[in-house]
Amino acid sequence: MEDTIVAISTAQGVGAISIIRVSGKDAIKIVCKIFSNKNFFNAPSHTIHYGYIMDGNEKIDEVLVSLMRAPKTFTKEDVVEINAHGSIMTTDKILEVLLINGCRLAEPGEFTKRAFLNGRIDLTEAEGIMNLINSKTDISRKIALNQVGGKVSSMIHDLRDDLASIIANIEVNIDYPEYEDIEEMTIDKINSNLSELEDKIDKILKESKNGEILTNGIKTVIVGKPNVGKSSLLNRLIGEEKAIVTDIRGTTRDSVEANLKLDNLILNLIDTAGIRETDDVVESIGVDKSIKLIDQADLILFVVNYNERLSEEDLIILNKLKGKNYITVVNKCDLDKKIDDEKLENVIYISALKDNNIDKIGDRIKQMFNLEKIETTDLTYLTSARSGAILRKVLDSVKEVRKGIKNNYPIDMVEIDLKDIWNLLGEIIGESYDEELLDNLFSRFCVGK
Repeated sequence: MEDTIVAISTAQGVGAISIIRVSGKDAIKIVCKIFSNKNFFNAPSHTIHYGYIMDGNEKIDEVLVSLMRAPKTFTKEDVVEINAHGSIMTTDKILEVLLINGCRLAEPGEFTKRAFLNGRIDLTEAEGIMNLINSKTDISRKIALNQVGGKVSSMIHDLRDDLASIIANIEVNIDYPEYEDIEEMTIDKINSNLSELEDKIDKILKESKNGEILTNGIKTVIVGKPNVGKSSLLNRLIGEEKAIVTDIRGTTRDSVEANLKLDNLILNLIDTAGIRETDDVVESIGVDKSIKLIDQADLILFVVNYNERLSEEDLIILNKLKGKNYITVVNKCDLDKKIDDEKLENVIYISALKDNNIDKIGDRIKQMFNLEKIETTDLTYLTSARSGAILRKVLDSVKEVRKGIKNNYPIDMVEIDLKDIWNLLGEIIGESYDEELLDNLFSRFCVGK
């Protein structure tokens, strides 16, 4: 991190203002080379200065330049932000001049990566920044803000503190058994403390499923045999003609994706190929994909026809839905009833053609995912797959230690296992990490953040 990096931090395009961000040990010196206001170099931190960006004797733009000296900056390095007029040509020219004068173009997420490596934020706070940038609903914004503000980090620190207390008491009992005023850490007490820790972790994991849903959306797959109106339903839900609709069986041969905002829920909708036996090679690939998507979905909308009895194809799909979150959508209710619906569960009757009862699907989804209850909770959740996977591993490890205690494992072996769990919790907040993890995490950020 010896070099000085630069990137455009605002979205590319025509606008009133664009911001070019510079960070590193030579940030102030490099900007001074191209800034007309020569008082800038010795100016106090967190001040704004008026002048021109120059390329030799040529004026590039009239700007305001913000000066922030280390360590009280986002990256804990010297940071300079140039507020220029929002022309693409002007912004690119300023970037070019900075690169010529000694800056290096920042990689995606490199400013946030430096903030992490310099101890300004931890990994959960870094993930919160990305979630805040990408938030699509008000509630996902609030969840991300809790992450950025350190609430999630505090939750993990509390778990580590609980574990550290257990480890410390075990060590004291092993190393200083002669001290009578020290609480004796019996096997029963250790097991009881670990049981409480297990309950806390289990509660966090269950609640964090809500956080994942609210942050990333609900993967919602629309399935059914051909010609039941899956594509029409997708089009009605999103309010536009996204999917092709015809009376020809097998029109949809590959999945069609769209997003729907449902209050504070995002539905990631996937319209799939009709599930049936077919000799068409291309269609059969789409059918296989539809079946796989059923297993990957958070929610399935199973569409059947009101004007037909359940077919063998319908019953095969219904059997695949056992144990899954699904709503049965009975379509074409504007026609005569023939369906034997006593075999169906969680049913909503609609007409995609007439646009009847489509809103009831949204109401049912909000009920199923307890949206009203979620919106009134603390909203402090783990939201990343990475942190969730680590915490599940922690939970499994705690359970294994408790089994070991029941099987009379030596207390010093229990202590070693608990230290491993403590280190594992540290991976969530970045107390320990590997470079590959960091590269993967920060590469998903936009350039300039």
